[in-house]
Amino acid sequence: MIVKKPKFEQLHRYVELSSGNEQNICEITAIKNGEVIYEDYWHGYQHGDTLNTMSVTKSVMALLTGIAIDKGHIKSVDQRVLEFFPDYKVKRGEKTIYNVTLRHLLTMTAPYKYRSEPWTRVCTSDDWTKAALDILGGRNGITGEFKYATLGIQILSGVIINASGMKMIDFANTYLFEPLGIPSHKNADCSTKEEQFDFLMSKEPKGNVWFADPKRANTAGWGLALSANDLASIGLMCLQKGIYNGKRIVSAEWIDAVSTPYISLDEKFGNMSYGFLWWIINANKRNYAAIGDGGNIIYVNTEKGICVGIAGTFKPRIFDRVQFIQKYIEPLL
Repeated sequence: MIVKKPKFEQLHRYVELSSGNEQNICEITAIKNGEVIYEDYWHGYQHGDTLNTMSVTKSVMALLTGIAIDKGHIKSVDQRVLEFFPDYKVKRGEKTIYNVTLRHLLTMTAPYKYRSEPWTRVCTSDDWTKAALDILGGRNGITGEFKYATLGIQILSGVIINASGMKMIDFANTYLFEPLGIPSHKNADCSTKEEQFDFLMSKEPKGNVWFADPKRANTAGWGLALSANDLASIGLMCLQKGIYNGKRIVSAEWIDAVSTPYISLDEKFGNMSYGFLWWIINANKRNYAAIGDGGNIIYVNTEKGICVGIAGTFKPRIFDRVQFIQKYIEPLL
């Protein structure tokens, strides 16, 4: 249901006529105190249409990791990564990888053996998880330095698959999507380079899909297609400390864990902090967000009981919409 109130008409026109950062917004859903206050669409998008939410996928992976811990599949975030890959053959001379834990992956402090992410090397391989393990570690050891990595997070997908004995897509559908009222997802069928490029760049709705590698392991760093309503539902679950429609989805302790600031970042990252694959906007007020390229976002304002989901098509150099939400949406709620 699209909520049309006069006070929102100006916002709708502002986005519609924007020639700047907001011109790629396709959907917005805003919730306050558990109720949808605002729902709106642009560029022909309708209720339920989905977009590639880019790095918001990482934050969803953090929630799925918490669910795997709650269910006993994973003991703790301090387990070493290689415990989940007993058959992986470590390269000769490599020592650092043995000490990398899930905590390092979740806080983006894992070490990698590259200067820039080797997209072609990983994304043309037959097994993206193994290819990600191949770039983990290095001569410098574990320094605790923040190193934002999209390819390395693919390891988390393999961790959950191996720990639970379930396909990634089945785990997500069973324990997160369906309990939140998000339509059951399937793997995106993108076997060629052209199909992969189209998945990233096309401005058409994606359907209820999640990109997967040739081994059918879903991508952990990007590629999950969701609607703004889906994003807002995830935000509401987080706002309610892991509960949705009276049902416990993930532990309150895990929601606290993902929204705890572990690392303070500089101006390059908006002077925010970083939790477990979630960006911390205000540590004191526990305002945090899942942020993806193109301005895709799940925004959670614990103090005001507000969560906002925004989905848009890919547009370079748009990192987040926190300021847009705080300036244009929150005052209307």
